[in-house]
Amino acid sequence: MTTPTAPAAPAPALTPAPTRPLSFSRTTATAARVLRQLSHDPRTIALLMLIPCVMLFLLRYVFDGSPRTFDNIGASLLGIFPLITMFLVTSIATLRERTSGTLERLLAMPLGKGDLIAGYALAFGALAIVQSALATGLAVWFLGLDVTGSPWLLLLVALLDALLGTALGLFVSAFAASEFQAVQFMPAVIFPQLLLCGLFTPRDNMHPALEAVSDVLPMSYAVDGMNEVLRHTDMTATFVRDALIVAGCALLVLTLGAATLKRRTA
Repeated sequence: MTTPTAPAAPAPALTPAPTRPLSFSRTTATAARVLRQLSHDPRTIALLMLIPCVMLFLLRYVFDGSPRTFDNIGASLLGIFPLITMFLVTSIATLRERTSGTLERLLAMPLGKGDLIAGYALAFGALAIVQSALATGLAVWFLGLDVTGSPWLLLLVALLDALLGTALGLFVSAFAASEFQAVQFMPAVIFPQLLLCGLFTPRDNMHPALEAVSDVLPMSYAVDGMNEVLRHTDMTATFVRDALIVAGCALLVLTLGAATLKRRTA
């Protein structure tokens, strides 16, 4: 006669780990770690700091015979170049963290996704300040970019554009499995905005369908904000609206980046 066995105790239910609130100390520690890593990568530093300046320098002397052309498009490109470089560097740097397993180890510690994204944004934001200041100073005081408004407003929009590029880079890195794929996102994310932002032709001259698309792209408002500084001596309500839209888009994309961040690439 077999002895009846007692029923197995049910396995304890696994409760999901609580969402960690943003922590200033964890965020700043992450930012400091990213900056230390970048300090050992002079090629990345050169890309971030020098490429926008070199591109503006070349652009100025491409239009050496018609300086008014440089005045008309130089301000817009002053915001676009930092956006593109920050997008490339941030997307590749974040992807390296994930493919190397560093991200998985970090998230196993008391470090939330929000802390990680905010730390990256803080680190690259600090670099964006330097990058935007160098590019703005070069364009206005060395290359003779003629603006009606304050150069400080140009610097503000350039900085917001660089932060937007950082946010977009963090976001798209979650969907790339390799550095090559991260670069491939540039034609999909950046080029349509570049074509529809009003740099080549006023947006109201476009086909109505394309104009409607351009109305929801953040780069359009970055270019509009630069043009406001180009044409008006004082800060206008339109400039404030454009700057707030660019800042709001950067914050929204950072939030989406935290929500879609993966621990590592499959």
